[in-house]
Formats: sequence, structure tokens, C-alpha cells
Amino acid sequence: MPVPPFDTRVPAVLVRLDRNPFHHGTLGAARSLGRAGIPVHAVVEAAGSPVARSRYVRSARPRPGSAASTELAALLLRIAGEVTDTPSGPVLAVPLDDISALALARRRAELAGRVLLPEQSEEQLLRVADKAALATTCARLGLPHPRTELPSDADEAAAMAWALGLPVVAKWSRPWLLPAGAGLRSTTILRSLAEVRALYGRTPQAGSRLLLQELLPPGRDLDWFFHGYADAAGRCAVGATGRKERSWPDGAGLTAVGRWSPNPEVDRLARALLDALGYRGVCDLDFRLDRDTGAYHLLDFNPRPGAQFRLFADPAGLDVVRALHLDLTGRPVPPHSPVHGRRFVVENYAALSLLTSPRRRGAAGPDTARRTVERAWCAADDPAPALAMGRAWLVHLLRRALVAAGRRLAAGRPRHPATLPGPAVRTSPTQLTRR
Repeated sequence: MPVPPFDTRVPAVLVRLDRNPFHHGTLGAARSLGRAGIPVHAVVEAAGSPVARSRYVRSARPRPGSAASTELAALLLRIAGEVTDTPSGPVLAVPLDDISALALARRRAELAGRVLLPEQSEEQLLRVADKAALATTCARLGLPHPRTELPSDADEAAAMAWALGLPVVAKWSRPWLLPAGAGLRSTTILRSLAEVRALYGRTPQAGSRLLLQELLPPGRDLDWFFHGYADAAGRCAVGATGRKERSWPDGAGLTAVGRWSPNPEVDRLARALLDALGYRGVCDLDFRLDRDTGAYHLLDFNPRPGAQFRLFADPAGLDVVRALHLDLTGRPVPPHSPVHGRRFVVENYAALSLLTSPRRRGAAGPDTARRTVERAWCAADDPAPALAMGRAWLVHLLRRALVAAGRRLAAGRPRHPATLPGPAVRTSPTQLTRR
């Protein structure tokens, strides 16, 4: 298939405001656009980021010291003035995390003309990016979604968790507000009422509300995702479904190994939702099948490219990020040709998943023999990012191991009698009223 003709006069600026140096989706976007001949620049956590080592990234700027959208808008306008051939030439902004997507939507009016963005408002994005608002959106549209509760204090959190049934899924409504280094995860599985109370107690630190969700049991072939691009006319020009074969953490984490697999029901639900919302731009939706009811529940809606979006690169190289560039530069988006059986492997997280769940396997499909594999980091034409990631990953694991060892040593030391706790008062689950 011929490669779609891109307007290579319009550079792309990848924007990621979070501090995660292991975000493989940013590298995927750089390679996808760079291989098409589009100049790529990046705003990332640091100029020395592994992504910045890519041969396809012409320049990398550190994220603004503040996540304020005004600083980001000023930086993008400055970059546009530096990297375009003409003083008024546009650049395409590609947000790679939720906070970037929201910040750019907030400043869309002042960036118009110099920075190309889909027609999205911050309010529209918050309806799906905010986890509590997503539950409301699903209820309004009649879309299956796990039972969700929003407690207002620790006692109510414990009661709600007991009513939902332990273990429960705990999510921060706006995970992009979580402070760095606080040890808080966007999603956590809580297995006791003590854990529920303790996590709720950290609400002021988290910056957004804690919500509790019924845990739909995970299992093989139950976790699915949909990546799509809705063009300026609202048509879902590119869209595909994939199955999560491995995740990290297991059962409640990102895709470590995914496979392009057809799922007509997930595809139908996703496209109907995009149409009902009048959504524009790139999206990444997560679903889980409820074995008891046979319904696919929407777990998350990310208003930007998912980190594994390169799974859905067709034989011509078309993916959602390339579709974004084509559409916003006035080029037609060609039909998306499926490659069922194609797999995407995130090397560092897949290794962790194998260590913790070595026996878990994805089901083999009829097209297994002819499937292709794309790796998140390792690429023959672009080896430097994988080497830089590997070094950073080893340092990261060593630091985590030292912290864990320190905690074990501290837990083993005898404490002064004055600091020893008194007898614990246990609350029987029967003292909590089920709802």
C-alpha cells in the first residue's frame, strides 16, 4: 500500500507534562511521524529523556517548571516560531498524557493559527478524563460501567467498599493531579477495610476525590481496548480493537503485551460513544467483559493516544497519530487496513509481568503464524532510546530495591516501649451495613 502523502512542512510537537521517563507512547509517536518525514520536536520531562535520544526527535525541551497551561502555551508558540519555515507557519501539537490534553484544550483559542489541535474544549475532555465524571457520563448514556461510589469521609468509604464487596478498585478522580514522589497510584486494588480507610486519608495529598469501584474479575481474554481517531467531521476515520494479554500491575495496569484482535461489540460501543459525545481527536478506551452478564464495561477513557497505539499500525504505517496529522493539515485519511494478530510488547513491563505471573498466556488465534510484533523500545533503525531506557530502568529498579530493603530493616527493629501501639480494636464486617 502506498504511504499517505503528508504535509512535511508542518512539524509535530509531542507534549508530555508528566515526569515518567519510561513513557513508550511518546517514543512511538516520534518514530511514527519521523519515519513519515515529518519533523518532530518534543516537550518532555527532561532534555536527557530516553525519548530525546531518538534519531527522529530533532529537539527536546524540558517541560515547563509549572504545569500551568499559560506557560505551556507560551512555550509552544516559542517553539512554533523557531521550527517552522515561515514566521506564521503552524505546528501540530500531540498531547501524550491527560494533563497535556486538558492544558492544550484550555488554551486552544489563543493557540489557534499557530498550533493545530482538534476541536475540543476542556469541559468536553473532563467529562471522560475525570473518572467520577466518566461514571456519570456512562450512566447518562446507558453504557455499562462498574458500580462506582464517591465517599465523603473514611467511614463512608469503608461502608461503601463493604457494600461493593472486597476487593475493590480505588481510583483518584483526576490522577494527573497526583504529586510526584508521594507513592500514590492512579488505580489501586484494595483488599481490606483498613487499606480503604488509609487510602481515603490521603485525599488532601492526592488533589482530587477518591472513588471506589466494583472489581470486575480479571481473566484471560476479558480485557480489551479501542484506539480511534475522530476527524473534524466527527467520523471515526481510524479505529481498532485489541486484547490485553499481559498488564503491569497484573489486572489493573497498563498493557505490557497486546494483540490486535477483532471485537465487533467493543468496536460498536466505542464508536457509538464517540458519536454520542461529538468527540474529536485521538482516544484510548479500556473495556472489561463481565462474565456474569456478558456486557463489556467501559473502565477508562483517555482523550489522547494510548501508550500502545502503535499496535494498530496498518501495512501502510497508518495509525491514530498519523491520522491526526493528515486530518489537521487538510489531507485525506485513507482507509485503515486491519492486521489481526499483530502484537505489541513493552519490554520492561512485559518482563515484570512474566516474573510475577509466568503461567499467564494469551489465547492463540487462527492468524498466529503470520502475526507481526512491534516492540515499544527496541527498533533496528533507532537503537539509542532502548539503550538509554535500559540504563535508566536498572537505576530505577535498584533504587526501588534499596527503598524496600530499608523498610524491611526498619520494620524489624524493636521500638521503644513508649511507642508501641496498644491493642488493636477490630471492626467486624457485620457491623457495616450493606447497601
